[in-house]
Amino acid sequence: MQYMILIYEPEDAYAGEAGQAALGEIVAKHMALAADLRAKGWMKDGSGLQDSTTATTVVTKDGRQTLHDGPFAETREHLGGYYLIDVPNLDDALSVAKRIPVMDGGKVEVRPLAVYD
Repeated sequence: MQYMILIYEPEDAYAGEAGQAALGEIVAKHMALAADLRAKGWMKDGSGLQDSTTATTVVTKDGRQTLHDGPFAETREHLGGYYLIDVPNLDDALSVAKRIPVMDGGKVEVRPLAVYD
């Protein structure tokens, strides 16, 4: 079954010199995890995302679309990256999610992909 694992962290988690050093360590841990998931045949895709200031949101209302700078939801956390995995069950997906490296205050969301027949 395929799952999307979404990684949320505080927007300013990697600010400053200490934050950049922490980012280097976190990225190295992500690379090791991704290599392990690929070796198991579980990893389908994954990537980090640029800062939320680079986001553009398309809003549809009354049949019209408008563009807005930034993410749709104003939050203190931003979507920082994702993994798309294909594992036998939810327990395996959760075991992967628990291995996702995040800064203090980070959250990892696990969702099964919708299947439309």
